[in-house]
Amino acid sequence: MTTADPDLSDGVAFVRGNYVPIAEAAIPITDWGFLRSDATYDVVTAWDGAFFRLDAHLERFLRSCERFRLDPGLTAAQIAEVLTECVRRSGLRNAYVEMIVTRGQPPWGSRDPRLAVNRFYAFAVPFVWIANEAQRERGLHLKVSDIQRIPASSVDPTAKNYHWNDLTMGLFGALDAGADTVVLRDAAGNVVEGPGFNIFCVKDGSVVTPKEGVLEGISRRTVIEIARSLGVPVALRALPADELRGADEAFLTSSGGGVLPVTWVDGKALGDGLPGPVTQRLHKTYWDWHRDPAYSQPIDYSL
Repeated sequence: MTTADPDLSDGVAFVRGNYVPIAEAAIPITDWGFLRSDATYDVVTAWDGAFFRLDAHLERFLRSCERFRLDPGLTAAQIAEVLTECVRRSGLRNAYVEMIVTRGQPPWGSRDPRLAVNRFYAFAVPFVWIANEAQRERGLHLKVSDIQRIPASSVDPTAKNYHWNDLTMGLFGALDAGADTVVLRDAAGNVVEGPGFNIFCVKDGSVVTPKEGVLEGISRRTVIEIARSLGVPVALRALPADELRGADEAFLTSSGGGVLPVTWVDGKALGDGLPGPVTQRLHKTYWDWHRDPAYSQPIDYSL
């Protein structure tokens, strides 16, 4: 009698040197990554059996590790091997693939983070959309929150982190008010970012996205490059909330969906209340780039 191999289609995780079903993945409750949100991470997607812009994600991940004084204990090439193995073992063709380094735990009684042994984790699960199909079709209803985003002088937003309480509280307010999602502002009243996405708006054919106080998303970077390649003017600067409310179009960028249209802001329609032509053009090209060998890295699913 033989034991059947576990079903790994829900996902695979890399935990302390072992590959396990995603349901069995765990970290110690005493890890500062859990107790203090003391960790960094990054997310790369696999689409049609290939990673999209893996090199850019690895570069940002290692830069985030350096910023927070975390050591994954692996080179970029070794991390790529682990991510590939997570996807290969799961068999997923479209996947959401995360790499994480936690602080770990210093000796009992010590609060010296230098004494902690950092831990590397990774997992692959089915592709995650941050907007459902209906929202992607009609466009998202966005609320500008009164909650201020954690200032960059406190937590560097360019290093990916789990300090999300401000985003979570803003999201509660938006959902309670009937919106789909939220964007937060800085101390000057400029919109910056939302839970897991960057924000863009379009006015008279030109695109604007916040320059400071935001995670420099790989999807954000991709859309900026796409817009410039298409001859669409792009400005990186402060984006006042009222300018967003008066835009012709708006959209979000995220690895969890690419280019996602916004059609309502604070209960008022943008333009005709439908996804706009610039947004649709950028959306199409974003997914076209997934088939470009310059940006995709095929995954070997063979044993």
